[in-house]
Amino acid sequence: MASAITVELCKPGHVHRAAGKGGSRHTVFRTGEVHGRTTGRVREVCRLVSLADSATVTANLWGERWSKLVVNAMANGISACTGLPSGEMVRNYALRRFANRVGSEAIRVGQALGYQLEQIHDLDPEIIAKAGEGDAEAAKLFYERRLAEVDRLSGGEHRPSMGQDMVKGRRTEIDLINGLIARKGEEVGIRTPANRALTDIVKRVERRELEADPRHLMEVRLD
Repeated sequence: MASAITVELCKPGHVHRAAGKGGSRHTVFRTGEVHGRTTGRVREVCRLVSLADSATVTANLWGERWSKLVVNAMANGISACTGLPSGEMVRNYALRRFANRVGSEAIRVGQALGYQLEQIHDLDPEIIAKAGEGDAEAAKLFYERRLAEVDRLSGGEHRPSMGQDMVKGRRTEIDLINGLIARKGEEVGIRTPANRALTDIVKRVERRELEADPRHLMEVRLD
């Protein structure tokens, strides 16, 4: 699994990476077995991907995967239905708050499912969850981290993968990201209005019923 690798297929055979190497600051690749045991093959995979960037073996693959799902949930669909790259999404206060609410719901669903979540955007997931639930101190910390992160990653001009899909006319993965969070939330009895609203809006933009526009999310009323 890769985290914060920030890549785009610009043309056949040419991949552009917007972020610099993670190195010791951020572990990009996490390799693990679904059963959680450390095996020879997972160590070998870790060795191979470490030739590209920092890597580690994890015994918590499912927790890592849900944590990455939270990251994707907060960015991909928002880019797809607004048409904005990462930097513009994060610098817009209303969209930043909406993304936080999406992530907060996703974290609570993951916790209810029994996953041990890892750090998300280099923060304890509890901070992000509380920020989305209205904790002002947690929100300040999270927003400062996001803004600093965007400035570090080439100014945030990169477009998340689902935003790229929408521009190129490809089918999006919204049902497998925010739609999945909404379905799992229903299973465990946790409301996910932000994820449900985002899933619906992305599908309408995908069907060309709506044009991509930040106002779609800025006008959403969740409570």
